[in-house]
Amino acid sequence: MSRSALVGNITAMLQDAGFAVSDRCSIRPKSFDLAARRGDDLLLVKILANVDGLDAETGVEMRRLGSYLSATPLVIGLRTRDEELKPEVVYFRHGIPAINPDTAFDLFVENVSPLIYAAPGGLYVNIDGDLLADEREERGWSLGRLATELGVSRRTVSKYEDGMNASIDVAIQLEELFDQPFSDPVDVMDGAEAVREADPTPEDPALDPDGDHVLAVLARVGFTVHPTDRAPFSAVSEDGDREIENLLTGHSAFTRSAEKRARIMSSLGEVTRTRAVYVTEEREKRDAVEGTALVSEDELAALRDADDLRDLILERARAPAES
Repeated sequence: MSRSALVGNITAMLQDAGFAVSDRCSIRPKSFDLAARRGDDLLLVKILANVDGLDAETGVEMRRLGSYLSATPLVIGLRTRDEELKPEVVYFRHGIPAINPDTAFDLFVENVSPLIYAAPGGLYVNIDGDLLADEREERGWSLGRLATELGVSRRTVSKYEDGMNASIDVAIQLEELFDQPFSDPVDVMDGAEAVREADPTPEDPALDPDGDHVLAVLARVGFTVHPTDRAPFSAVSEDGDREIENLLTGHSAFTRSAEKRARIMSSLGEVTRTRAVYVTEEREKRDAVEGTALVSEDELAALRDADDLRDLILERARAPAES
């Protein structure tokens, strides 16, 4: 299957599941392909035939964007270098959960969460330790008795009951011994934080020297500016007073490529519930590209405070946009 067909299939599946899906981010470099929202759940989705194609820098940016936009970064793919991605299993690449399309269908369409995750050494599950302890005690088994049945140490059983995850083989043994499952679902929509390494959100990248003066103005009028390296926008700017949605910010001469980027930013803004503004080198004849406000560098520099910027963005974004 071509990557374009894979993206189309994933888009259709998410729409069938009730997600509003953005236009595809068909520009380079790009840290994600689609944004998708259903209610309060927001996804930033990277779609790859081979999930090992996600490099560390892109993974870091996706995690940062997830933090800024209150979104879950997610990779959907078909295989690694060595094997096909198994259904009902969550993998991880650079701290981001990765699943295959069948697992995504189960999760988003059927509302069935995966129970298994891959980690060094094999496949594992989350064990409900309290339930295990209750069932063991109800049966009158000691820790040692259960350890003997499982072929593990007494200390290991104690750790299972304290919340340590178990291999899939142990989970199957437990289910057979007690005639019930003890596995908790992997919470993909929370980034599967309970099973991946709890790394802190990576720090922002250094400011782009070419865009530094634009981002500096945004900071001066009251926004907290987070530069990006690979997103379709140059920064996410947070409004400390929360009087306007966060801003997706772009900046360059207004070429055909910039216009395409502004259109994608507009689509992303609708899905992520943010505003989009594109700062151009000179004043353009039109005020907006779809929902992305166009503001020149001179206009931006002349603004006195955040209220002026908010008013200008809202006025431009509401203006009829020329195609």
